[in-house]
Amino acid sequence: MGDVLWTPPADVRERSRIGRYLRWLRDERGLEFVGYDDLWQWSVTDPDAFWQSIWEHFDVVAATAPTSALAEAEMPGARWFPGARLNYAENVLRMPGLADDDPVVIAHGQTRAPETLTAAELRDRVRRVAAGLRRLGVGPGDRVAAYAPNIPETYVLLLATAAVGAIFSSCAPEFGTRSVTDRWQQIEPKVLVAVDGYRYGEKPIDRRGEVAAIRAALPSLTHAVTIGYLDPAGEPPEGMLSWAELAAETDEPSTFAPVPFDHPLYVLYSSGTTGLPKPIVHGHGGILLEHLKMLALHHDLGPGDRFLWFTTTGWMMWNFLVSGPAVGSAIVLFDGNPGHPDLGALWRLAEETGTTYFGTSAPFLLACRKAGLVPREVADLSALRGLGSTGAPLPAEGFTWVYAAVNDRLQLQSLSGGTDVCTGFVGGVPLLPVYAGEIACRALGAKVEARGTDGVPVVGELGELVITAPMPSMPVGFWNDHDGTRYREAYFDLYPGVWRHGDWITINERGGCVITGRSDATLNRGGVRLGTAEFYSVVEGLDQVVDSVVVHLEDDEGGAGELLLFVVLAPGLELDDALRRTIARELRTSLSPRHLPDEIHQVRAVPRTLSGKKLEVPVKKILTGTPVDAAAAQGALANPESLTAFATLAAGRSTP
Repeated sequence: MGDVLWTPPADVRERSRIGRYLRWLRDERGLEFVGYDDLWQWSVTDPDAFWQSIWEHFDVVAATAPTSALAEAEMPGARWFPGARLNYAENVLRMPGLADDDPVVIAHGQTRAPETLTAAELRDRVRRVAAGLRRLGVGPGDRVAAYAPNIPETYVLLLATAAVGAIFSSCAPEFGTRSVTDRWQQIEPKVLVAVDGYRYGEKPIDRRGEVAAIRAALPSLTHAVTIGYLDPAGEPPEGMLSWAELAAETDEPSTFAPVPFDHPLYVLYSSGTTGLPKPIVHGHGGILLEHLKMLALHHDLGPGDRFLWFTTTGWMMWNFLVSGPAVGSAIVLFDGNPGHPDLGALWRLAEETGTTYFGTSAPFLLACRKAGLVPREVADLSALRGLGSTGAPLPAEGFTWVYAAVNDRLQLQSLSGGTDVCTGFVGGVPLLPVYAGEIACRALGAKVEARGTDGVPVVGELGELVITAPMPSMPVGFWNDHDGTRYREAYFDLYPGVWRHGDWITINERGGCVITGRSDATLNRGGVRLGTAEFYSVVEGLDQVVDSVVVHLEDDEGGAGELLLFVVLAPGLELDDALRRTIARELRTSLSPRHLPDEIHQVRAVPRTLSGKKLEVPVKKILTGTPVDAAAAQGALANPESLTAFATLAAGRSTP
């Protein structure tokens, strides 16, 4: 059990939004809950009543009311809010608690000057761009693709696309042509909106060549629009409209297409490391309800808050961030290099923008810690009351660093979820304390369990993370997966009727959770399953090690197999026997003798997805003889050249 680092204030039920929700349940429903666990148990045992309460508590705007909350509860195939007709954009742009002149979008970056949009300005821009899309012939069901960064135009385009009932999809402009076309050739967009380039730190990056190649690879396009982001005064390329033309002044009023609850809102993508990325379709209603619940009740966001999450438009956290105005929170958008000119940049941005909730990734927090950064010394973070961490497990030392170096009064919320549900299904909540190294709870409405090797739920033991009841933000389906085969294979192949997410999780008796890595990258030593996250915490805690990846190669004869560790060292260092002994000693002392690798190798880089996740499985496949091209889709990797070292090692190991 980790140390308690934060406890809820005595008046948390009076001050928090989840406290307000509890009072509403008492007054409107006659329901009284002693603590969070009681509330969670109700939310997962009576999902119909729980999700209906979310709809009513947040006063969802709908053209047609639903006949019920949950008509069919089996997975896959649950039917939520049948008969309802609503629009995600209409509900977001309501911006409860904000006046017309209140700031709602605060945008900073390294390409142009900061920009702030008020609530009235955001509504007006969405109105004009929606009218522009209609002029281009875009209507319900059409796809609009954005090759654009985390800037106001991308957000306005998402809301305008949703307003007309069309379907949005985005790729960050650092994605190469192949990774973009692998995604968008599947959904056949009608309109492409793309930047001409961007600036990363001090470096300008021209993307006009990539945009031309993407256009050529998408015969479905009828129109393309350019955003002069790097060169605002530049002329649009031939055959492309300017953003100004799309967003031209018009008298057309603001309207929102009323669509069914499960009408596609946007398409997100899996990393696609071993094939084409899975095009995951999310619906208007499911995303709206899930984000209302998570942002307000778990993150405690509302009017007066400034919500910053460092993300790109290629990560689902962008979709999560931009739902902030739906609960009355202003959002802070940042485009650029978070380490420029140094790792204090985002912390100073939080001060400058008055950020009250700052979200980032566990690797960023650990990088700050390793660099010896003390954020409270480089920025005034007194306004910060919430800090979110996701993208990878945050170890206990990351928790303790936050409270020592950032702010000892904020609530640190480590959360885990995924693109598949566009949310976190385990995270934090204002009602519960923060324990070092532990995710505080299972989220409301998320019936998360750990299953042992025999398929039986376990408590206090490592198990497969499963979800045993439907959530509204589970995918509507995969694009063009008409009979649902790919969808079922992705989540329901191991346990019929139960969602298997692919992570190892331990859930303790009080409901706290620890994620220890992907179950498809399991390390199995003598029948004991080991998570990869604990390896990385120890190895990358060494000053000499910049990055690492560990894989286990099974023995077909039933032996212990081989545990192989690969390390990226600080510039100028070479792996020698002394450093190998240091690494082994740290693993033995901090973890156990079972964690000692059979071999340690130095590599130049660890392969990662475009969103920064380590790729243990392709490395394992290459080391067991799979050709590089078959082991990983090159377009899905941020650094495909990193695989070469593993192929070379595999060839050497197979030589007699």
